[in-house]
Parts: sequence; structure tokens; C-alpha cells
Amino acid sequence: MVLACAVALSSTLLVQKSVPLISQSSGTSFGSSLLFSRENDSVVPLLVVCHAKKKLNFVDQILDYIEGGPKLRKWYGAPDLEKDGTATEEYGDDDYPEDEVRDAVLVTDGDSEMGQMVILSLIVKKARVKTLVKDKRVALEAFGSYVESMAGDTNDNRFLKKALRGVRTIICPNEGFLSSIGSLQGVQHVILLSQLSVYSGKSGIQSMIKSNAKKLAEQDESILKTSGIPYTIIRTGALQDTPGGKQGFTFDEGCAASGSISKEDAAFVSVAALDSVPQTGFLFEVANGDNKVSDWKVCLATLMDKASQQLQ
Repeated sequence: MVLACAVALSSTLLVQKSVPLISQSSGTSFGSSLLFSRENDSVVPLLVVCHAKKKLNFVDQILDYIEGGPKLRKWYGAPDLEKDGTATEEYGDDDYPEDEVRDAVLVTDGDSEMGQMVILSLIVKKARVKTLVKDKRVALEAFGSYVESMAGDTNDNRFLKKALRGVRTIICPNEGFLSSIGSLQGVQHVILLSQLSVYSGKSGIQSMIKSNAKKLAEQDESILKTSGIPYTIIRTGALQDTPGGKQGFTFDEGCAASGSISKEDAAFVSVAALDSVPQTGFLFEVANGDNKVSDWKVCLATLMDKASQQLQ
């Protein structure tokens, strides 16, 4: 279906002509193209031709807006979907090549709010993403073919081995994963978002409510420190439901216990840590503050040097 919409275009709309048009009533996405006439040697816009497309889910709308949708799908190289809507498996249980290049990022707790924010940041980064979820079909509806979603018992060694296929880095947005699994053989970097400083600062009833979460956070950090795998522990301030990208950051000692941070900012920091793999282990605190970070590689490298000097 082609809709011809006669419009008077302002200069602002001319600049935005490549942005998809969204129908507020139906949620249908429309691609648009401008038709022009030549009048007194000048080009005059006459109308917009809107081509109706299949209704997109929320995540696809975000991606189409940012990267041009189909182009991102082509760049990303997402797996084909079978007729029943599930992603095809690249390898069977017996023919998995052990020397496969590990270039995927596995996000644990993909059902959680923090997990989903991390996944969105990774998709925009055009990373190869895998995630552990409770309901694979729900995850497919949310993320489409941009993410390889896996549902199963991580205590099952066979499932865990399958989940870790091709995985270079694991990002744990919540506590509890590391303390409940066995070997992470082949993984080259683990990033843990830890609320241990926040839990430790609780008292009274709040301390009792968070006692189990604190225990899991302590176990996760302890396991990671003795795993032999390069790790980055990011102790964040109290997580807040506020927009990200509005504030700066602070990395001062004690800021995690006394400060707070937007959940979106915390997810962004964990993804920024992908490109800064420590030789052994690296722990730092972060909360929202006044410092603007223009280069995260330089920032994290500086924090690493500072942490190593303190250990000497």
C-alpha cells in the first residue's frame, strides 16, 4: 500500500526526511520519500510518499530509527528465522568446533530490566549478543533476531556448555549467576555489576530484606576473584529509574555506598568495559557525579593504573 500525503514541509522536516514516520494510532512504521518539482530553477518539495511496512516491535523501532533498520540487520549478520519464528542453531551438540572464534557477549538475566538495558546497548554497539532467559519466545518477540536467547538450567553442564559456545565475555547485570554455576572454560572476560557496597550500607529492616542479595553478591565477587579469568567488578551506587546520559560520573572511593546512578548509565558503563580487559582483575566504584567522560578507554585505563598502584 502506498499512501500519498500532501504536506507543506518546513526546513526542519527537510532535515529529518530520512527519519521513519510512525502512525500514532496503529503503531505502523512508514518509510518515506520526497517528490519534487522544479520551479524557477529551484527544487520545491510537493509531497511525501509513505510506504507502509510491517508493524515493528519497540526494539526494532529503536534500531530502525538509529541505524536504518534493514541496514543494521545486514551489518549485524543476525541468524535466519525459521517459519515458526525461532532462530536456527548454528551448531549441533556433536559438531561444535572447539576452535571457533569467540566473539559473542553473553548477558545473564536477560529477562531483568538491567539485563534488557545492557542488551540494548550491545545491539546498538553491533555486538554479537547471547542471553539467558526464562522464556525464549518472549525474548524473541522483544529482541527479534538481534539476540540469541537461550532458556535452560545453568546447573546442567550440557546446557551451560551450549550457552558458552562462541562467548568471549560474560556480563552479569545482577547477582546470583556466578555463585550457581560451574566451569566458565573458554571465557576470556567477566564483567559483574555489583551492588555489594549498597547492600553493605543498609541497616535495620532494609538490611534484613537485602541479606540474601548481599550474600549472593559476596559469593559472586569471591568466585570471580578466584576464577583465574580476567574480570571487571563494577560496584555501582544505588540504581535509579532516571534517564541516562544526563549526568556525569564519579569514581571516588566510597561513592557506591553513598551515591546513586541511573540504571541506563550503569548498563552503559558495563558495555564500555568490554573494550578494557584487565590482565587479571579490576574493581572500581561508580556513581553519577560531575565528571564528564569523553573517552572511556582512557578513563578505565587510568582507573586500572590507580588500582594496580594501590595493590603494590
